[in-house]
Amino acid sequence: MRKLLLPALAAAALLLPQTAAQAAKEEVVLGLSQDRVAITATFDGSEILVFGAVKRETPIPVDDPLEVVVTVSGPAPAVMVRRKEKKLGIWVNADSVLVDSAPAFYAVATSAPFDEVLTDTEDLRHRISIERAIRSVGAAMHIRGAQDFADAVVRIREKNGLYSLRENTVAVDEQTLFRTAIRMPANLTEGTYATRIFLTRGGEVVSSYETAIDVRKVGLEKFLYALSREQPFLYGLMSLAIAIAAGWGASAAFSLIRNR
Repeated sequence: MRKLLLPALAAAALLLPQTAAQAAKEEVVLGLSQDRVAITATFDGSEILVFGAVKRETPIPVDDPLEVVVTVSGPAPAVMVRRKEKKLGIWVNADSVLVDSAPAFYAVATSAPFDEVLTDTEDLRHRISIERAIRSVGAAMHIRGAQDFADAVVRIREKNGLYSLRENTVAVDEQTLFRTAIRMPANLTEGTYATRIFLTRGGEVVSSYETAIDVRKVGLEKFLYALSREQPFLYGLMSLAIAIAAGWGASAAFSLIRNR
């Protein structure tokens, strides 16, 4: 029995390094044009350049071309979605469903049409597509069309420019270098924005990498936001004073013009 086990163990030992090498034969080396976005009083959006290279220990495979998928995802708090119904001529809130996780911002950029770069199984495993990034808890039995609530979140945020699928926007050079630009709108939410890069061949993910972009309010925008949350009474008085001053200033200006 011992003589039979030793050759088997030796063969297994030889296979382990080969398997590990095959699993890591292509890896992402990533770069970002900036890893911090500052929201100021005049902030009108930002563009993040995502670029990188593929590190490999073996020659470039010749069977399937290398494809790249880039996702940028904002904070994902739970969202209560309500459906309105018209009763007695008045629109009122009817059913409601808690969408457990809905990113405040979500962008997907691909080097080819989405269906060609990723299989449905891999999408389900890594939750890459916009629909898979939304998670909804079980709705009550009496609620009809529960999936419509999650679809409504996607539809509204796509309309506001917060969700987007950008096919054929990742440039891949010689199956080694890649780059894309992700436009982030002005109505960003503060928080950490997870950035993921997937390398795929034949629709299967062969390597992935994740980093983060920090989005924060700074300067006057940060001061006003903090004041409104921490000292709402003082913030209200200051807003009232500014409104009175603006009204008095406008009235004085019109009086001066009229008397000329």
